[in-house]
Amino acid sequence: MDALAEAVTAGATADELERLPVPAQYTAAHLRVEDVAGFSGTVDKDVRRSIHVGQVPMPELAPDEVLVAVMASGINYNTVWSAMFEPVPTFTFLKQFARQGGWAARHDQPFHAIGSDAAGVIVRTGSGVRRWHVGDHVVVSPVYVDDEEPATHADGMLGDSMLAWGFETNFGGLAEYGVARASQLLPKPTHLTWEEAACSPLCAGTAYRMLVGERGARMTQGDVVLIWGAAGGLGAYATQLVRNGGGIAVGVVGSEEKADQARALGCHAVINRAEIGLTGNEAPADPAAVGRRLGRLIRAAVGEDPHIVFEHVGRATFGVSVFVARRGGTIVTCGSSTGYRHEFDNRYLWMRLKRVIGSHAANLHEQAAVGRLLDLGHIRPALSITYGLQDVSEAARLVQRNRHTGKVGVLALAPKAGLGVSDPERRAAFGEENIAPLLRFG
Repeated sequence: MDALAEAVTAGATADELERLPVPAQYTAAHLRVEDVAGFSGTVDKDVRRSIHVGQVPMPELAPDEVLVAVMASGINYNTVWSAMFEPVPTFTFLKQFARQGGWAARHDQPFHAIGSDAAGVIVRTGSGVRRWHVGDHVVVSPVYVDDEEPATHADGMLGDSMLAWGFETNFGGLAEYGVARASQLLPKPTHLTWEEAACSPLCAGTAYRMLVGERGARMTQGDVVLIWGAAGGLGAYATQLVRNGGGIAVGVVGSEEKADQARALGCHAVINRAEIGLTGNEAPADPAAVGRRLGRLIRAAVGEDPHIVFEHVGRATFGVSVFVARRGGTIVTCGSSTGYRHEFDNRYLWMRLKRVIGSHAANLHEQAAVGRLLDLGHIRPALSITYGLQDVSEAARLVQRNRHTGKVGVLALAPKAGLGVSDPERRAAFGEENIAPLLRFG
């Protein structure tokens, strides 16, 4: 560990941090361009083969950027996509970004430092950064926007230059240091540990925009919301947002163990995929038949069909989602973990006046709203287990095989779990056992 990192972990002051040199290299989980063809003809694209942990060069800081000493990060499904080099190698994104020239050119490297979540300490600020200072404890939003683009000022997600940090950009969060724009930063909740704070931005923000935000499904009190993967990273936050927002959460999970976890998060009813004959990652031969079985179970549990379907599984479930939503209902989708080519019977969409909403991550205002809910304790971190940075490939493999619950955390510079709480009295008031309800299942 370099001197600056040692000072951060020891709780050095801002003045002390500013006096120490930034290292020329740092340890990061990264991909290598020479591995891109390594999975050719392979059925099981085991991400442990492509994720490396080792030294990468420290980039120069742009005027609108900060260097964050990453205390903890988390695994998202885009980490898995990155390491499988699907649907296209992320080195393609880095080259596209670099064509803008200027500071963007730094991102085109023969390595890709990945990771779209982080919590840590600012150790350097660019010359144009005004609101943030060395020593600030922050979480990093995964949304990387161009604030000179007009559309960004209506909604950060609408700008053509919007990118996913650590997926479509380099120098991401699964590392000892991360480079982020100042427009990605939010204060870390003072009662949370590093790993609890780090695991929330991408999934919690995405779920908020899908369900609550102005451009999402706009859930209201009493809405029945069907949540695929209710015990997973996205589903864990969706369940809490529905429950705490006065909705009726109906979760779909893949095992009885995950059913218990979904109930612990607040699902009013939980359905096992096996009950409806939905197994594996392929779309069912007859989505309507599966949808009828699912609809009967939902009505038996809560009395009516879902107003909203929270969709992110993709190919295996999308046709069922379109069928099962009530007349006039909404399917809101943010991803396709089982495949992004969807088939559905359009009659059930147009003749029953349903709508499909595409949603992607969250703008900074939405992320700030999520941060406030976390700070108030109205939603809780979905952290279930934590790995060390050296074991990040095992953590990603866990997510790749869908053997995880909630969010999988990764300690970077934090030497152990449980650190980073700056307001222990507030944490005690919440109750230690109430902070991260999935830890007992990890």
